[in-house]
Amino acid sequence: MDFEFVKVEVLLPEEYIEKLRDELNVVGILTVGNYDNVVSYSISNGYWRPLSESTPFNGTKGKISFGTECKMEFRCKYKRIEEVKSIIRSIHPYEEPIINVLPLLS
Repeated sequence: MDFEFVKVEVLLPEEYIEKLRDELNVVGILTVGNYDNVVSYSISNGYWRPLSESTPFNGTKGKISFGTECKMEFRCKYKRIEEVKSIIRSIHPYEEPIINVLPLLS
């Protein structure tokens, strides 16, 4: 299957959205037609438990945590996905950021 674009979903604290948006926009990732800064986000609730070898951004090792974060979503060209993941990892505060990449058929 051949596709040109992917949808990227990133889970992160709300206070990091603008910085990530700005960095992705500077390199033209968030441009769609005659618009830039094209991104959306929603509030998400989640659970996690930091294991013994972790260095948690939030939570306590061995204890199940609950909290609110955001899911940031945007479209980008598949050929630029490694660049996108590198930018995300350079800004993201989590030790193991969740970055979902989904192929777009249209």
